Amino acid sequence: CAQCPAFVAPDSTPGVMTWDELLEHMDNLVNWGQDELKTWHKTASALQTVKQASVNKQVETSCAAADAAHRAQFQNKLAGICEDMC
Repeated sequence: CAQCPAFVAPDSTPGVMTWDELLEHMDNLVNWGQDELKTWHKTASALQTVKQASVNKQVETSCAAADAAHRAQFQNKLAGICEDMC
């Protein structure tokens, strides 16, 4: 009834979208789109962070491998010089 404080009138144009309803719907779409973009940015940012950590790990691994190879070459060279000296 119209005297009830929480009364909401039924849709006077069922199945037809009025201009006011269309504008409200468009506002809702804008808000939804902005929320989706925020979510996508967070996801992309997280992926970039994971990718960067993976790249850093690869660099560390390749640097460690290169360092080990250089150390082995150095030790072999020292061993050769020591043998020549003895």
